[in-house]
Amino acid sequence: MSVGIKDVARIANVSAATVSRVLSGRVVDADMHERVLAAVAAVGYRPNLAARRLRSRHTNTIGLIVADIRNPFFTAVSRMVEDIAYERGLRVILCNTDEDPAKEAMYLQLMQEERVTGVILAPTRAGLASAAHSKTDFPMVLIDRTAKGMAHDSVVLDNEAMAAKLVEHLHARGFTRIAGLFGATSTTGLERRSGFEQAAQRLGMQAEAIAVPHGTDAAASSVAALLNRAQRPEALVASNGKMLMAVLRAVHLAGLDVPRDLALTGFDREDWMECVGGGLSVIEQPVEEIGRTAMTMLLSRLDQPDAPSRKVVLAGRLIASGSSLPTCNKEPLA
Repeated sequence: MSVGIKDVARIANVSAATVSRVLSGRVVDADMHERVLAAVAAVGYRPNLAARRLRSRHTNTIGLIVADIRNPFFTAVSRMVEDIAYERGLRVILCNTDEDPAKEAMYLQLMQEERVTGVILAPTRAGLASAAHSKTDFPMVLIDRTAKGMAHDSVVLDNEAMAAKLVEHLHARGFTRIAGLFGATSTTGLERRSGFEQAAQRLGMQAEAIAVPHGTDAAASSVAALLNRAQRPEALVASNGKMLMAVLRAVHLAGLDVPRDLALTGFDREDWMECVGGGLSVIEQPVEEIGRTAMTMLLSRLDQPDAPSRKVVLAGRLIASGSSLPTCNKEPLA
């Protein structure tokens, strides 16, 4: 005997509409959500997804489009999105753009063709400009990158403030000559560069900001050029974890040591960083909170499609470690 949605509703003591909402990933009362899932398990109900797809304009699928899946930041955010999607009975299509606007456009077209329920996107700079005017059949939440006047919901780090915090940290430890490497293909890099430059100017520090194309080879080349100068910077700031690793490798290839010859700071906290001397001084991003917030906003948008767009700005946390100790031609800290 086949089991239907009405059987689930009867056991859970809710309406069939509520069961449908839960199974489609829509936001409902937490108690109802648990009762429906328990009833589904009790009767062994399996929704006919193919039939549902024919009846509906959308599927129970979330599109997740990230800029670089090799970047541990996006890996961690993706894990949180997938975890929540799984709990809500939603599937996830994961795509990687490599900061390429053409790939981004292709994947967004794929999401249209697959009739996804919604999309979480880390847009390229070009994609961000087009997203401001584009219309899609699904709601979209932007992560890590956004712009003023954007109609889409977004969740981002306070990039300018966090970059300024790194500069202030270096200034407090006595450094006066610094350089920063920032991604040239994302608004995140531009915002962190802006915070870096403004803080350095305010504190009277000699600072140089360098725009680095996507890819670790470009970062390594930029660092090598800095280190070959007669007067190299006393400290470096790298705008993400991948860039930090490229910078550290270039410093070692030059026969130098962190922090003996050069202080190093940046963004993202990763396990390997604990193996570098006394650890790397970094801004730890709330990656799990970013992923959780993005999914919450997307699910809320499905329930309230006409609500005003929201922008959530989160703060990071400075982890001060050994890589920014002022040992380079300076007196040690008291």
